[in-house]
Amino acid sequence: MDKAQEMQRFSLESRRYIGCKTKLVDWIFSLIEEQTHDVHFFCDIFAGTGVVAHRALQTYERVVVNDFLHSNNVMYRAFFAPGEWSEERVQTIISEFNDINPAKIGENYFSKNFGGKYFYHDTAKIVGYIRGRLQTLQKDLTDKEYSVLMASLIYSIDRHANTMGHFDAYYRKAPAAHQFQMRMIDAESYEGVEIHQEDANQLARNVNVDLTYLDPPYNSRQYSRFYHVYENLVQWKKPQLYGTALKPKEENMSDYCRTAALKAFTDLVSHINSRYLVVSYNNTYHSKSTSSENKIKLEQLEEVLNKCGKTQVFNHEFKAFNSGKTEFDDHREYLFITEVDNEKRNQSFPDVLRG
Repeated sequence: MDKAQEMQRFSLESRRYIGCKTKLVDWIFSLIEEQTHDVHFFCDIFAGTGVVAHRALQTYERVVVNDFLHSNNVMYRAFFAPGEWSEERVQTIISEFNDINPAKIGENYFSKNFGGKYFYHDTAKIVGYIRGRLQTLQKDLTDKEYSVLMASLIYSIDRHANTMGHFDAYYRKAPAAHQFQMRMIDAESYEGVEIHQEDANQLARNVNVDLTYLDPPYNSRQYSRFYHVYENLVQWKKPQLYGTALKPKEENMSDYCRTAALKAFTDLVSHINSRYLVVSYNNTYHSKSTSSENKIKLEQLEEVLNKCGKTQVFNHEFKAFNSGKTEFDDHREYLFITEVDNEKRNQSFPDVLRG
């Protein structure tokens, strides 16, 4: 692989993703380092892009990374997982993909559904063709090689998507013409990583770590619906799609985006075996759109965490994602750090929650 190819690799942090903590990760870890001690085992139980888990992997001996989205799971296997793989082999396959002439390939599931809408039509044809080739090649690739190729495909189309960063809708203006080029991600390998794709509340019953970082969804916007195109691309079941946004039937819907959010959060923190709980949240209360309103109030969050142990609250001014319907005056990110007192926690929650 030449130096120019290495320089063009996508970093984990370069993906567009709602609620990504890339600009907050230094602040988060400066507080964790100040306020906790003797931490060796870390859990990122709503890992999203994996930005926080990535920093934790550079700091702690063992890190549990979890998210129930298929597209996020393949990212963790690509960027973090140990395992045999050949960079030269992956780059050779990518180079072959970059020689595909869209005029010489037929229409496919991806181009028929998303071409001219979410993606420039020729790019959609190439993406669908590559996804089909990966399905064929998978049996001859290691899991790391397959995951790196899948993640590289998603990162390569992310900046070309005709959207504002998610797939709840696409711009009415046709996607700009361009020549698609696939680039490799900057894959790493960590022996101390443990990757899961589970409901966070179920995984919480089996976790035993020093510190758990929680960054649950804040409002009614379901991530499986926001990123349905990538979920579709990774699973490649080619489902029937519905509506203007071309979404498949619902799956992986989170209780944290519903009125049950507080109950789900209480259930999680009452079950997890962790000396520290570190929770990210914000104060998005004054939205003109009900879908942007927080499902759990800050006061409710603090009350639940105080039942687990001594809780400190920190905040940081931050300009968050805005679709134009939400007022972000004095918008702040909050970080709750709780030192868990198991005796207090066990007395605080009724048996019905710990069943």
